Amino acid sequence: MIVIPAVDIRAGRCVRLLQGDFARETVYADDPVAMARHWADLGAPWLHVVDLDGARTGQPVQLELVSAIVRAVPGVSVQAGGGVRSLEAIERLLALGVARVVIGTVALEQPELVAQAIDRFGADQLVVAIDSRDGWVATRGWETMAPVRAETVAQQMASVGVRRILATDIARDGTMTCPNVELMARLARSGVTVIASGGVGRYEDLVALAGISGVEAAIVGRALYEGRWCPQRATDWVVGGAG
Repeated sequence: MIVIPAVDIRAGRCVRLLQGDFARETVYADDPVAMARHWADLGAPWLHVVDLDGARTGQPVQLELVSAIVRAVPGVSVQAGGGVRSLEAIERLLALGVARVVIGTVALEQPELVAQAIDRFGADQLVVAIDSRDGWVATRGWETMAPVRAETVAQQMASVGVRRILATDIARDGTMTCPNVELMARLARSGVTVIASGGVGRYEDLVALAGISGVEAAIVGRALYEGRWCPQRATDWVVGGAG
């Protein structure tokens, strides 16, 4: 299982939100590009870049910063999202050199667009974000709850050709209390490969996720920024397990 550092951007700075709450923000760096380069220098093979401004407004806002990050980390793959709700937005990010584009709200509200995106760009260049609280899906920057279960959406996405989802337990995001291993295991049985997010606070949490068949990666944010887990070389970003 690969560990992917998160670079969340809001108002031009590198931040983390607690449980997706924009009112509970911690600023970790004024320069997201320098932070991305820092993780790349430590051997991270992937970066997870989120345009939080875009997630809230419904269209990408930080395209220049995303582009600068991609250029600053040659040899590192970048997946990026936040407010991606059209084929044009996906195309713009891919044109910047992003390896995978993360789409969330639109997958639930316009599943036909997901199928169109797969036909146009290929399944390997897309990740569908399924963000949930108590198993119920949240959309529009996590500010709106939908009356549908996360597993149901995962199954729907698999049926239209989605290969990879990014699953976040909002209640655990930024808490470092431990990931929702049970949720990740259920989603991994839905016919999709899972990138797990939310709650990682120590190396043992990564080992637990790596033990789930079908979980190929884990996103880590606050635990990295606050030194709870400190990778020093490229091999540290890979954790053994069943996945």
